[in-house]
Amino acid sequence: MGPVTRPTPQRDAVRTLFADLEGFHSAQDVHARLRAAGDKVGLSTVYRAVQSLADDGELDSIRTDSGEALYRRCSPQHHHHLVCRTCGRTVEVAGPTVERWAEGVAGEHGFADVSHTLEIFGTCGDCRVSG
Repeated sequence: MGPVTRPTPQRDAVRTLFADLEGFHSAQDVHARLRAAGDKVGLSTVYRAVQSLADDGELDSIRTDSGEALYRRCSPQHHHHLVCRTCGRTVEVAGPTVERWAEGVAGEHGFADVSHTLEIFGTCGDCRVSG
């Protein structure tokens, strides 16, 4: 985690919006929601705010298959994500096997103080049934 960034009204507005959102959302979606609520915030300001909140550990960030960054409110414990390619539904999962594997591979190569992220993309049960 980087240094905590100075609070701004825009950053607070983005934080407040994420408190009421489920799942992952793009900066463009957050911008559109803020604008619809009457906030005059610019898109570049929203991009900076979501990245800053992600850098400070307040938001999770994932990249879709197409490379788009998506964000959501972060739970405090380390976790990984299952992400539906169709509807975007996301499930947090603990991965003790992944943790052991990452530590083992890092140790084999002389690395220490390692971190990692893992997103597993697939199709959720609801989308498989309706598709």
